[in-house]
Formats: sequence, C-alpha cells, structure tokens
Amino acid sequence: MRRICFVILLTSICFAGMGQGTQGTATRTIFAYGGGFTKQFMSYVITLTKKDNPKICFLPTATGDNANTINSWYSACEGLPMRPYVQRAFVASSTDSKSFEENLLSMDAIIVGGGNTLNMMAIWKAQGIDTVLKKAYNKGIILGGGSAGSLCWFQGGTTDSRPKDLSIVKCLGFIQTSHCPHYHSEPLRKPLYFDNILQGRLSAGYAIDDKAGIVFENEQYVRTVAIDDKSNAYYVSVVNGQIDEKLLPVTQIIK
Repeated sequence: MRRICFVILLTSICFAGMGQGTQGTATRTIFAYGGGFTKQFMSYVITLTKKDNPKICFLPTATGDNANTINSWYSACEGLPMRPYVQRAFVASSTDSKSFEENLLSMDAIIVGGGNTLNMMAIWKAQGIDTVLKKAYNKGIILGGGSAGSLCWFQGGTTDSRPKDLSIVKCLGFIQTSHCPHYHSEPLRKPLYFDNILQGRLSAGYAIDDKAGIVFENEQYVRTVAIDDKSNAYYVSVVNGQIDEKLLPVTQIIK
C-alpha cells in the first residue's frame, strides 16, 4: 500500500513539474518599428503585453537622456492604459537606490528611443544594460523601439552615429539579421543598405518604413503592422547575385 502511494505521489510530482516547465516557457517578443515612438505604437505595445495597465519603461540612452525626448515619451503615453517609466543611464548612486536590473526586470515592456546608436551601445555595455536586456528578453518582457531603438535588437546596420557618412554599427544580435530603419524617409538609407548586403558587409535583413513595424516572436518574423496604408516593411537579401527586395504584407493598421 505504501509503495502504491509512493508511486502515485511520484507520478503527481513529475506531471506537476512538466506542467510548470511548459507554462514557464516565456515567449521572447520584439516589436521593431522604423521611426520614432507614437501614441499608436505605444497602444500596440500595450496589446502585446496582454496585461491591464502594464508597466512600460523608456530608455532614452541614445539621446543622452535628453529631457525633451523624455517629455515626448510621456506625451505619447498620456491617456493610454499603461504606467510609463523612464530608465536613465546617466545616473548617480546617491539618487538611484535600485539597480538597472531591478528596475528593468520589473517591467512588462521596455521601449528604446532613437538617437546615436553607437554611443548607446557603448554605454549599455559599460553599464551592463546589454546583459540586463538579454535577461528581460528571455523573461518574456516585450522589447521594442524605433530608429536606434529598432536597430539595437539586430546584428547591426547603418547608422548616422559618426560624423560625415553613414557607417555600420554592431548591435545586440537578438535577431540574427541586419536591419535598416527609416527605409524610405532618408534617401541614402536604401541604396547603401542594398550595397552593404550585396558586398557582404551586412547579412540579409529587414527594412522598415518610419510608420511601420515588425513583430518577432522567438527570433522569428510574425507580422507587419503600420499606422497608415502607405508604410511597409521588407526583407532584403541576395538571390542569384542580385538584390531581392520582398514586400512583407501588412496584417494590421494601428488606429
């Protein structure tokens, strides 16, 4: 009788453990859009969290924690069913009682702003924020952003972070492709992206117009969304020695 009870108990524990493992597997989600944050994009991020009144944190590192950028963030969030936060990178121990990890891993979503991608990546690495973002990604916290805030999640792409010319920058590589934001709004972006891919300086990747965005889940393309019917996203690669620009269907217009 004791042996039977022990077997039943052991079986129950095993099945319980299996259930917890299945439920505990987080979906890794990135929402990359081509330009700056807008109220429409923030509304969409809220839906991605699948939570009521989610905590969403803004990282303005690429503009050096610029006050105007932070004010624009709060304006974009005004009236939305969310709790907006800001995580500055230019901080002091005397004024910040929590670590970057404690703050960021308590969020439901993290949005990265535009600006100087190269400087942002250097600061993140120095502060260990890059490692925290990887933990957030694996935890299932929604990651997103536009411009530098979209480029940062990919292997790399072209940036205006240096004087004179657009140049290549290496990024976090959560999505193992290249990326081009501002695809049609800045005339030099598209031809340079084509040339870099054709010459092998960049891998194939995703190009996004300012008012469009792409959702990735577990490093796989899921869908393209847009604010209007003129904005799109593309997959750019080399086929038979020539650039192949594949238009990705827009599945949802964000209101």
